[in-house]
Amino acid sequence: MEFTLGTLDLSIVVIYLIGVVLLGFYFGSKHKDAEDYFLAGRSLTWPIIGFSLFASNMSSASLVGMAGSGYKDGFSVFSYEWMAVVVLIIFAVFFLPFYLKNKIFTIPEYLEKRYSYTVRAYASATAIILNTMVDIAGTLYAGGLVIQLIFPGFELFEIIVVLALVAGVYTITGGLSSVMYTDAIQAVILILGSTLITIFAFNEAGGWESVYAITDMSHFDIVKPIDDPVMPFPTLFTGVLLLGLYFWGTNQYITQRTLASKNIRQGQWGAMFAGLLKLTILFIMIFPGAFARVLYPDMTNMDMIYPTMLFDLLPTGLLGIVLAGLIAAMMSSLDSGLNSVSTLVTMDFIKKLKPNADSKTLMNIGRMVTGVVMVIAILWAPNIGHFDKLWDYLQNTLAWFCPPIVALFVMGLFLKRINNTGAIASIVVGVIISAVLIGMNMYGSGDQLPNFLYVAFLHFIACCITLYVFSLFGTAKPESELAKVVWTAEELHKETVSLRDLPWYKNYRYQGIGLVILTIIILLIY
Repeated sequence: MEFTLGTLDLSIVVIYLIGVVLLGFYFGSKHKDAEDYFLAGRSLTWPIIGFSLFASNMSSASLVGMAGSGYKDGFSVFSYEWMAVVVLIIFAVFFLPFYLKNKIFTIPEYLEKRYSYTVRAYASATAIILNTMVDIAGTLYAGGLVIQLIFPGFELFEIIVVLALVAGVYTITGGLSSVMYTDAIQAVILILGSTLITIFAFNEAGGWESVYAITDMSHFDIVKPIDDPVMPFPTLFTGVLLLGLYFWGTNQYITQRTLASKNIRQGQWGAMFAGLLKLTILFIMIFPGAFARVLYPDMTNMDMIYPTMLFDLLPTGLLGIVLAGLIAAMMSSLDSGLNSVSTLVTMDFIKKLKPNADSKTLMNIGRMVTGVVMVIAILWAPNIGHFDKLWDYLQNTLAWFCPPIVALFVMGLFLKRINNTGAIASIVVGVIISAVLIGMNMYGSGDQLPNFLYVAFLHFIACCITLYVFSLFGTAKPESELAKVVWTAEELHKETVSLRDLPWYKNYRYQGIGLVILTIIILLIY
């Protein structure tokens, strides 16, 4: 299938790309030190935080994948999205207050305050590798394939280089401010573009009656039965919840946005706003795939559904806007990955090696690190296609690596008795299990394992047990230090008192209850 892009549509895409680069230079001129560069001077408000959280989570591959799932597999993929709402509420209540209270630059920095620098270095190194080799390179590779469908005259490597350079330039110059504000713009474009596709696809398909006429009703079930091979409902409260806690609560790639909050309330409101935006994904990204079942009943390549709808359904001008949204989704993931890795490398390792480096020096080092990471991702991304089997398993990557890290955060946040001795033992056990799982999958015996979402949860439980048992043989930190990093019921009481003077609609707890009600309504309907 051949796609043709008109001059007006191409001009809109080019203007958009130039605009985000200029925005990066604008914010870059305002930075004075590391806090400005890495955390936007800790000055961001809830709309920017919420939009950025949403945009960073989505990529062009997500758009294509969501439409493909809505076409072929049904609505169960939405489980990752509604569970994100639950996790964001948990994050806002328990995790975020301690992150902001300790004024950390990186999420692993919390682990140093709770355990030791060794634990911080392990979590940071893991995040750097995953963000570079999977998130950034994976987004470049998958996004490059999508763009190549639209511009087949360009080689994949050429597209990857251009995409990385555009995202890299405004991230290097503008830091987190540039990332956050461009993400906000990109989120609006993304939502607008996805909404347009949904409307046009709905009208062209003849509404839901046409979809129901050719589709089994179980296709629309979000929660699947226990014998479902892909996502049986127990996995929602094991692996899906676990991966959500890692992604939204402990991953620098995402949580860096909330670390830049002006205050705790702005961060909590931003998390709630992001949760609301996540609920829209069913309607504006998965629904089009269902309508495509009527429009393209013989489609076999799921990756072609989204670009085919773009070019078949949208008039000139609107096509350019939606294409800009597609590229915006990819840019948001790239800039977030580049900025988070730069922050981790600079603040968790280089600052340790150069303790006397001033804040401006750290900012400049961060810019250089971003450039180096960009080059590594460019070089690695094309090679992903040579490892088809390995790339198939990349969906399991978080399940292999995140359980030990989530165990360190969850157990450390809620149990005072947990200590560094247990943390080190848990890391050792977690790494061994990860290595065994990777080896089994690499050499073909991974098919003998249960659903990877069950495996991830069992991995997490093993790490938690190890952490608790070995902590019995170590010494806990002094009570004065634990008070800054361990949650107690008193924290909840203090927050309740501080929220009393707020109108109900400004109380994030009521906002969270509203999100839960909306989620339940959606799950009851589908």
